[in-house]
Amino acid sequence: MDVVYERCAGIDISKADVKVCIRVPGHGKGIRRRGEVRTFPVMTSGLLAMRDWLLAEGVTVVGMEATGSYSCSR
Repeated sequence: MDVVYERCAGIDISKADVKVCIRVPGHGKGIRRRGEVRTFPVMTSGLLAMRDWLLAEGVTVVGMEATGSYSCSR
């Protein structure tokens, strides 16, 4: 059996921005699912705006892709 998430998002992270696509139920009974894409800057204010949007849409599952190399300093 396949698992279907009612409210989900895909995130593509680059050095300059974050592109986010959501898939959520449409408004009203019998209305098809809707998708929306938004782009956010990678600065803190942009990431907080992205978080607020995902929470407002009730997104519970996110898949992420990062294009580029990232390293952690210790």
